[in-house]
Amino acid sequence: MNQRRALVTGGASPLGAAISRRLAGEGHEVLIHAHAGLGRAEALAAELGGAGHRASAFAADLTDMPATAVAVEALLAVGPIQILIHNAGTHDDAPLAGMSEQQWRSVVDVSLNGFYAALRPLILPMIGTRWGRIIAISSISGIMGNRGQANYAAAKAGLIGAVKTLSLEYASRGVTANAVAPGIIESPAVAAAMPRERIAQIVPAKRAGRPEEVADLVGFLASDQAGYITGQAIAISGGLG
Repeated sequence: MNQRRALVTGGASPLGAAISRRLAGEGHEVLIHAHAGLGRAEALAAELGGAGHRASAFAADLTDMPATAVAVEALLAVGPIQILIHNAGTHDDAPLAGMSEQQWRSVVDVSLNGFYAALRPLILPMIGTRWGRIIAISSISGIMGNRGQANYAAAKAGLIGAVKTLSLEYASRGVTANAVAPGIIESPAVAAAMPRERIAQIVPAKRAGRPEEVADLVGFLASDQAGYITGQAIAISGGLG
């Protein structure tokens, strides 16, 4: 097994934590990014360290590109980071007619501009190793849209366009770029907003997905076995969309 350094933005969220655990279980050193939730990221890093894995937490505001570059370059001082999972995101829903400029900008800033902020310092060192995995966590909303989420859907669709372009630019260097588009995935927020009966009506598989199922897909795309898969947006949605 090749051990590499992996950076997971939003790495202590329910989905980010599942991805961090999966990558750690594959033997990678996991760099868990957080912004407001640094305490959760540090707790996750301690949990992984206690299980014999290599993990650490760091804080950066992805909407502040210069500050993010400084934080990431400090991590690069130790060596290249060959796996980037951009999971950080936020939503602030409203019909477009009632959506404020701040609602639009804040969601696009974290999900889409944050991808650029995290990746830009990493990409040249990654290319230099002739091996890399770039995985953006998009959403089924970015493929099929969702009422009240024009900002979120636009940002998540933008990630798909970005990875398709990156795949063209860097496939010859051994770097793949893909998007994973989850549907309805179990989390405290989903449980509060949507009863199981409603999920069963909407999703052909009649249930919400588990964070670990998304993490399994991400783990495969981040592996050596997925070297010929690039430029793809893969829905993991139980048939929704």
